[in-house]
Amino acid sequence: MKVTWNLPDGAQITADVQTGTNMMEAAVANNVPGVIGECGGNLSCATCHVYVDAGWTDRTGDAEDFEDAMLDVAEAERRPESRLSCQIEASDDLDGLVLIVPQP
Repeated sequence: MKVTWNLPDGAQITADVQTGTNMMEAAVANNVPGVIGECGGNLSCATCHVYVDAGWTDRTGDAEDFEDAMLDVAEAERRPESRLSCQIEASDDLDGLVLIVPQP
């Protein structure tokens, strides 16, 4: 599946991501600046915070309770479309997904 990260400076990074890979791992593997994933996807740091493009929020779903709490400590502004990218897993129905990397 393809995923595009829109960066704060207007640049884009698009990559093929294997089904089952979470978006934090995909971002780190593709050198997406601003997506760090300090905890390695263990849902304990919020350094993989992204905004899901409005056209994709229904398909990525809402944050679960623990993710919701972690978003409160994210460095960038929390928005309704905020998610931790470690909690979004690549699947066929997300082919073409667009994620926005927040301004730090």
